[in-house]
Amino acid sequence: MAASESLLDLINAAQEQAKTHQTRIDQILATNDANSRSAEEVDALQSATKALETATIDAFSLFEARMQHHFKRGPFSRKLTARLREAGETKLADQVHQYYLAANVLKHGKGASHRELLKTPTPLVTLRSDEPDAETPTSLIDVTTGGFFDGLCATIIAATHFLESK
Repeated sequence: MAASESLLDLINAAQEQAKTHQTRIDQILATNDANSRSAEEVDALQSATKALETATIDAFSLFEARMQHHFKRGPFSRKLTARLREAGETKLADQVHQYYLAANVLKHGKGASHRELLKTPTPLVTLRSDEPDAETPTSLIDVTTGGFFDGLCATIIAATHFLESK
């Protein structure tokens, strides 16, 4: 991906690539239960899940970096959420905030963002148990939940359109 590509082009490309990983995850989960998966399937599941986790972090970080110029200084997500609420876009504000928290937990693990997600459950973000097992990835956020990455991309695109229209 070249630096000259637009944010929307990059997000769309990431979304297409993520679909490949999600399809592989769905195939593995649909064909076998956790106890009958081969070592290759477990490795493939972990690899595809890690790729989605990385894509989530990268997509949100790219969004922040490319849209930061709309604000003077300070925490991008907090300022964006406030601006969206002021404009009456509360649903989009909530979505941006939830995906920000998810990306932050993927980057940093337990902390304030994780505690906030625990206190305010949302259908957008599914938290994993603190007890990892050998069959599943150990991230605290379940990026394999159907629609997670598509929802992230749709939120980024909508927020980008909002900022660019101002």
